[in-house]
Amino acid sequence: MSRIYGHFSGHHSSAAMRIGLIVVVAIFVHVLVRVTRFISDWLILKSHAQKTAFGFVSQQPKFLTLTKLIVSAITFVIYFFALGLVLQECGVNLTAYLASASVIGLAISFGSQGLVQDIVTGLTVIFSDAMDVGDMVEIVGLAVVTGRVEEIGLRFTRLINFYNQQVLIPNRTIANVSRFPQGGVEAYVDVQIPADADQDKAAEAVAHVARGFAAQFSAIILDDPVIGPVECSREGSWCFVRVRFRIWPGQGALIDTTFRQQMIRAMRPFDASYADWQVPVTYRARVVQRPVRPA
Repeated sequence: MSRIYGHFSGHHSSAAMRIGLIVVVAIFVHVLVRVTRFISDWLILKSHAQKTAFGFVSQQPKFLTLTKLIVSAITFVIYFFALGLVLQECGVNLTAYLASASVIGLAISFGSQGLVQDIVTGLTVIFSDAMDVGDMVEIVGLAVVTGRVEEIGLRFTRLINFYNQQVLIPNRTIANVSRFPQGGVEAYVDVQIPADADQDKAAEAVAHVARGFAAQFSAIILDDPVIGPVECSREGSWCFVRVRFRIWPGQGALIDTTFRQQMIRAMRPFDASYADWQVPVTYRARVVQRPVRPA
């Protein structure tokens, strides 16, 4: 009897040791994977900040999202098989465990079609360069949302809108993405210089108003204004100063009304009949001319 009890006790102790070893190995591999991901993220962020010549620096957000996906998948696989090995030590057949897990996974997938659509759409957005972290975009889905991209996740895309609100958009609802290549909308204001005015003084008045306007509305105007020189037609009868603003999308009314009125008021001392048609405003993207390679 004591021999049988000793054999049973030894077998139980051996199984407990194997279970403990499986758990320790699973936790160790999990920690190792997490540490590897942390180091890779740190290296990418550091190289991006220092603008070093890593091949994937320009793809930083995509790379970080991809590593997050890979780490999550590896972690799931580690614990899935660790649980199977532990159950096998407890007398559960491993084949039955895998079959049951497959049935449960199939049932969950049918009940989580929205989640699957989010993940597939998120991966498509990440690898198709439809948008990137830091871009100013307009996303059409259940609603039209304009803002700066903060994160492209596997379930949600997170934007910061004009009101500094965080907007989480389910990836499966993204129907159209409009990207602002300059990070905003560029407004060009051509301020006509009155014919009899001192051009230098008029240009100085334009620059003074433009800089003050940009400082006052810095939450809408994203950069300092670019103020050009006095330009004239060939005959010299039409002279103007071009001011370029980069503004939040959808906020053009500020330029059309407030800035135009301020410019009219600034030009009235030079010409009492100065009118709003002398301050035309246009919106367009800057076109970067690429050098033509010799044949």
